[in-house]
Amino acid sequence: MDAVFKALADASRRRLLDRLNERNGQTLLELTEGLGMSRQAVSKHLAMLEAANLVSAVRQGREKLHYLNPVPIHEIADRWIGRYERGRLSVLAHLKQSLEATPMSKPEFVYVTYIQTTAEKLYQALTDPELIKVYMGGMGPESTWEVGSPVRWKSSPDGEFEELGQRVLEAEPGKRLSFTWHTLQPMHRELFESDEAFAEALKERSRVTFEIEPAEVPIMGIKLTIIHDGFDSPDSKMLEGTSGGWIMILSALKTFLEGGKLVADQ
Repeated sequence: MDAVFKALADASRRRLLDRLNERNGQTLLELTEGLGMSRQAVSKHLAMLEAANLVSAVRQGREKLHYLNPVPIHEIADRWIGRYERGRLSVLAHLKQSLEATPMSKPEFVYVTYIQTTAEKLYQALTDPELIKVYMGGMGPESTWEVGSPVRWKSSPDGEFEELGQRVLEAEPGKRLSFTWHTLQPMHRELFESDEAFAEALKERSRVTFEIEPAEVPIMGIKLTIIHDGFDSPDSKMLEGTSGGWIMILSALKTFLEGGKLVADQ
């Protein structure tokens, strides 16, 4: 946390975070424009923000895109707020959803966390139904995790696994897992002003990708990046709804793998 506070102490770095807040997923060139700093200076500031885990970078082709990363804020909240008032965490999650719903040129959700575990154990936690049941409270996905196989989802502890059209796209143990996401469900009709708008939204088919790799600094453990993309627009109801959910799920996953106590156990 010292690195987080040190990174936030500089006005130029806070300005970079503000620019990513306005529009997530920017390149170094885009972030440099209008700042009155050289690309080298901006690159150094970004490196410090990445080291503090306040910014995450994801390569897409030849581009390196930068995103705000909420993990350190949640860790600070858990240490100084969560133990006194758990309800505040829900407020933070709602704030993150609101930020993700602001207009951006690349409508996608990117989240990075570091977990003290092995790549093999992390992949197992993402695919083993018995482990998923523990940190997701009896809910979550089920699949054989072979490319092309269905990914069925249980939305409540007492519910059944449902076939919603999700399919495994990539499955490389210890490295990468990707699958298509389900479309909006009938229960979401009330979010739209008309049947036509809802029918159009039903065409959206996004995807989720988990990237597993060693952290840049070995002591930080394993780096897990989740990318939820393929949304039709920055105003996507699915993007707005899943962003906060992923934050809470991966926070529970991190706690579980590091041997901590889940909220449900307290």
